[in-house]
Amino acid sequence: MIADERRDAARRLLNSPLVLAPRDPQGHREIRRHADHLRTMFRNYLGYRLVVDAGFARLFKAGLGPGNGRPLLRPSKRPFSPRDYTYLALLCSVLITSRRQILLSSVVADIRQAAAEAGVELGGDTLTERRALVHALRQLIEWGVVTEDAGEVAAYADDPSNEALLWVESEILRHLLAVSLREVDDPAELVRLAASTGPEAVRHAVRRKVVECPVVMADELPDQELAWLRQSQRREAQILEDNVGLRLEIRSEGVAALDPQDQLTDMKFPREGSLGQAALLAAAELVAELDAGSLTPAAASVPVPPGLLATVVDRLLATYGHRWSKEYVGNPDRLAPEVEDLLVDMGLLARSASGDLALRAVAARYAPEPAEIGAPVALRLTPMCPT
Repeated sequence: MIADERRDAARRLLNSPLVLAPRDPQGHREIRRHADHLRTMFRNYLGYRLVVDAGFARLFKAGLGPGNGRPLLRPSKRPFSPRDYTYLALLCSVLITSRRQILLSSVVADIRQAAAEAGVELGGDTLTERRALVHALRQLIEWGVVTEDAGEVAAYADDPSNEALLWVESEILRHLLAVSLREVDDPAELVRLAASTGPEAVRHAVRRKVVECPVVMADELPDQELAWLRQSQRREAQILEDNVGLRLEIRSEGVAALDPQDQLTDMKFPREGSLGQAALLAAAELVAELDAGSLTPAAASVPVPPGLLATVVDRLLATYGHRWSKEYVGNPDRLAPEVEDLLVDMGLLARSASGDLALRAVAARYAPEPAEIGAPVALRLTPMCPT
């Protein structure tokens, strides 16, 4: 059906905002077939801009503003450093006007010249600097902006004499950034302009949060946005499912967009593995200890006393550790911070600028029941709060 094809194409773009024809020919064909509908839908529904070209499709997802970003990740899964981002910005600035085929050594020279002209101080030819450049280049390769024609970019980090011949897709590069770097003076302004909701500020702001976040809590919305959501939530639930196949779970303390196909996320929860099980069990322990199941819309979170999460994780490690990854058993101090980060990312914990934690009402929805010590966790979902 046409409606199903359009919904699938919209989901593909939400999941992968840059779709390349050579890498995903079928997906790109479906997006081109329904380009007019998708442009209108994304513009009206979320305030997103969609560009569809013969070789690619690019959905400009605006982001949710300061404090709501997700970092790019290195191959090691560690977040990009500020230096990595510096090289990424410099690469975009020099490659956009470069030849389509260019040597890595020429790119390095152009970057240093561009940095000098922009007043950006780069270090000398050190391992740290070369690795940062490689991290940025490999990200462009992953996005399909740069292709290694000969040689490998990664080898440059250990030995600057290693050469590589690169192919630059300048047309894709021109559509990579949501906001031109020429329009901004600092990173904060870039984030602010990219996330601007324009004249439809309230409805676009709320819809973006619903589509992009694991859960949207009522007590965290500005009054105007909360009023619009409460007035429109039933209608919005139908629109959301029709457009992108997400089902809106409505509770008195907030809403969550659930994906029956389990596709529209890069971070699943609950999830398998030692960290996933530890986080799920820790959430349940915190709910029980802090009586979070009795939270109300007026008080939809409860402070977590300092040290409690670490104590809970240590207790779980003592109980289940013999079946968990040796990486955590041998380094027990690593598990609690990673559990905290995962629960914060998934919206079950809130973390203030000072590092204080609060358990959110949505955590009461997750109640794992281990069949036996060390066995895989069986999940039972319970309501967040009465509607």
